[in-house]
Amino acid sequence: MSEPFAVVADPTRRRVLDLLRTGPRTVTDLVAALGVSQPTVSKHLRVLREAGIVTVRADAQRRWYAIDPTPLAAIDDWLAPYRWMWADRLDALGHHLDRMEDGPDE
Repeated sequence: MSEPFAVVADPTRRRVLDLLRTGPRTVTDLVAALGVSQPTVSKHLRVLREAGIVTVRADAQRRWYAIDPTPLAAIDDWLAPYRWMWADRLDALGHHLDRMEDGPDE
């Protein structure tokens, strides 16, 4: 299951990645933040590690996990042709918010 798409399809693994975006964390940190058991977190970290999406660094008794974004490039490449859909909608939202900020029709 080293395919990046399959790996990030799991919602718990996506939550782990969301937490790791802010910087390296230990399993204990992740368990507390996710509210799931240590074996569950370790299982998901193993899958992420095997896919190369997460790296681990030992520091005495602790293991620090961090994101390696390189394998996620395949997902980004696949999404690239679809970005125009979001860009148009985000532009429309920006224009709408600008009009709301300016107040009622002036």
